[in-house]
Amino acid sequence: MGRSGYLWAHEAYGVFPDIMTLAKPLAGGLSIGVVLTTERIAAAISSGDHGSTFAGGPLICHAALAVLDKIQKPEFLASVSKKGLYLKELLVQKLGGNSHVKEVRGLGLLVGIELDVSASALGDACRNSGLLILTAGKGNVVRLAPPLVTSEQELEQAADILSEYMPSLDGDTSN
Repeated sequence: MGRSGYLWAHEAYGVFPDIMTLAKPLAGGLSIGVVLTTERIAAAISSGDHGSTFAGGPLICHAALAVLDKIQKPEFLASVSKKGLYLKELLVQKLGGNSHVKEVRGLGLLVGIELDVSASALGDACRNSGLLILTAGKGNVVRLAPPLVTSEQELEQAADILSEYMPSLDGDTSN
């Protein structure tokens, strides 16, 4: 939700799903589950056909409305897109010369750094320095998913940490 710089990532590709499920991002990390459908699909579902323990009570639904009100604003989504482009530029600048980096890719604030080796050593080194990164793919992709409200300074700090610990991919743990 909003992470791609669009309210829904499918909008970036001109694809419109018949059914879409949402969960915790809708309520800012609180437990909620939602199913969105087209009118055609909704017409095939009767009351009681679908239920969920995470369907949301009044408090959680109020939180979801507050999150949706913030994230759906065009200026907020534009800031996510801008920060995502900035992050990718930083990563290409700081990591592009490393022989293990095959590609920096992503949309908005979901960015991947594909490596030609496992990213686990880099993940360990970054975690020890205070930067939490995830691995994806076959363990060779560093997945960055910073908060949507992250600052450019925080993105710079993350890129600096990644750059500093890239030697860990060669077994160098002196940092």
